[in-house]
Amino acid sequence: MIHETSIIEDGAKIADNVTIGPFCNIGKNVELKSGCILESNVILKGKLVVDEDVRIFSFTAIGNDNSDIEIGEKTHVREFSQIGAQEGEDGTNKKITIGANNFLMGYVQILSGASTGEFCILTNAVRVNEDVVCEDRVIVGGLSTIEAGNTVGTGVMIGGASCVDRDIPPFTLVEGNKATIKGLNVVGLRRRLQDKDDIEKIKTIFKQILGDVVDKELASDIAKKHENEYARKFASFISTSNI
Repeated sequence: MIHETSIIEDGAKIADNVTIGPFCNIGKNVELKSGCILESNVILKGKLVVDEDVRIFSFTAIGNDNSDIEIGEKTHVREFSQIGAQEGEDGTNKKITIGANNFLMGYVQILSGASTGEFCILTNAVRVNEDVVCEDRVIVGGLSTIEAGNTVGTGVMIGGASCVDRDIPPFTLVEGNKATIKGLNVVGLRRRLQDKDDIEKIKTIFKQILGDVVDKELASDIAKKHENEYARKFASFISTSNI
């Protein structure tokens, strides 16, 4: 169902069972797949593929005339959010990829070149700057900013009103301005890893590498030699990060 007040430019690909509410504007290079729902006053521009069962709420703007964006299935984008609605600082438009099953709350802003994995939650008024990578199951508290070029590892929880100015290792808890690591996200680890031994090994390595100072040399050695794959991955992230 497409409301009569909405504008669909020639060339747009709209699946049969898509719902588009009033006063939406859909550009010519936009593709909306099966089950998508657009509330009122949604603007979609540029090369944009919106996968199945995505819901985009009112007054959201996604894309600009030259952008390239993909949004994964079953993602929700709440009111007044902006994804790639403006060019990068250098005037270019790097591809933005939003994974499946994400929940982007009101007033979220995602800039050129950024990407998220799956099952991420970006709460109200979060800003994700250029070339930021959020891996799977990242949770970002409201009014937080992730500065350009940084990577947030899988399972990270970022407290509200934080400013992240460096890479954040997987399964850590961070907060503050500037954000600092407060500990491990043990609850997240238990949800992702069923083997308690895997969790204990990560806990041990966390204490060894991220003590009073970051020991990247030890992290590199663990990444090469440790028998546990999760421990290696955790150490590898730290050894190559900018923390």
